[in-house]
Amino acid sequence: MSLKREFIGEAPNGAPVYGYHLTNNNGMEVCVLNFGATIKNIIVPDKNGEKVDVALGFDDLEEYFDNGCFIGATIGPNGNRINKGKFSIDGKEYNLVINDGVNNLHSDDKNGFHKRIWETEEGTDSVTFTIEAEDGDIGFPGNRKLSLTYTLGDDNSLMLHYHATSDAKTLMNPTNHCYFNLGGTGSGTVENHIVKLYSSTYTPVVPGAIPTGEIATVEGTPLDFRTEKTIGKEITSDYEQIQVVSGYDHNFCVDAADGTRRIFADVTCPETGITMHCSTTLPGFQFYSGNFLNTEKGKNGKAYGKYEGFCLETQFYPDSINEENFPDPVFGPEREYDSVTVYQFS
Repeated sequence: MSLKREFIGEAPNGAPVYGYHLTNNNGMEVCVLNFGATIKNIIVPDKNGEKVDVALGFDDLEEYFDNGCFIGATIGPNGNRINKGKFSIDGKEYNLVINDGVNNLHSDDKNGFHKRIWETEEGTDSVTFTIEAEDGDIGFPGNRKLSLTYTLGDDNSLMLHYHATSDAKTLMNPTNHCYFNLGGTGSGTVENHIVKLYSSTYTPVVPGAIPTGEIATVEGTPLDFRTEKTIGKEITSDYEQIQVVSGYDHNFCVDAADGTRRIFADVTCPETGITMHCSTTLPGFQFYSGNFLNTEKGKNGKAYGKYEGFCLETQFYPDSINEENFPDPVFGPEREYDSVTVYQFS
C-alpha cells in the first residue's frame, strides 16, 4: 500500500492543486484531488489483468474548474435538488441560488464545495480532505466542518467516509458525483452494463426532477432492477418517469436501510469483466445514466456524450428537507453527520 502526492497545477485563486495517488498491493490505483475532493482516476485490473481507468474525468486540470457535469466532484453541503431553492429549519426560511430551471441543484454550481481547495491529511492507505464554511455561506446556516476520508483496501474497495459538525441546525447531505464506465473511460456508452439494484422503492419526480413526495414501488416499471438487466434495456421506454428525465435520474430507496452498511448495487461490464459492488449507510442513492453528459474534452482527448457514464450517488432523498415523510437531513450540535459508502471492484 502506498500514497504519493503529485503537484498538478494551480487553482483559479493561485492555491496549489495536488493529486493524491493511493495504490494497493493488487495494483489498483485511485487518484483524488484536493480541489473539490474530486475523484480523478480509479484504475482497476480487468479480466485479462489489463489496467482500466473506470472513472470519467479530465487530463487537464483547468477542465475541473468549469466541470458543468460535476464529473468526479464531491458535492456539498447538499447534493441533488431543492424545490425552488427554498427550505426552512425551525421556522426560518433559507434561500439558495436558482441554477436548475426554477430549482437549486448541488448547492451552488459556481461556489459549492466542489469548486474549493480542501485541507489535506495523508495516511498510509488513506487521505482525508476537510473543508470549513461559515454561517450563511452560499445560503446555508451554521459554522460547519466537513471531512471526507478516501481509503483504499487490498480487497479493491474504495471507502468514502464523511463526517460533519455544525454549531447550528443545518442541511447536510454531501455526496460524490463520480461517473463510472466499467468498460474504461471513453469506451462508449454504458448501456451494455448489467445492473442489479437492491431497491424495491423509489421517489417519483415531476419535470425538473423534483420528487412528488411519494415513495413508490418499482414493481412493473422500467425502474425495477431487482433482477439484473442492462442499463440500456428500457432506457428509452415511453414510461412517463423515464421520459421526464430522458433516462434514469432517480433516487432509489435502499432496502432495509437502518444506518448500517447495506449493499445497494452491483454493476458489471461484460467486455472487461469488471464488477462494482456498492454499499452505504445512507437511506438512498441517485442512479443517473448520464442522460445530459456533454463534454468536449475528456481523458485522452475523447469527448463524453449521452449515456457514456453512470453515477450511483449515495444520499438522503432529494428535497428531503421539504418532505416530512422523507429521511431527515437536518444536522447540528446534537446530531453530527456521519456516513460511509464503499465501491468495491472485482
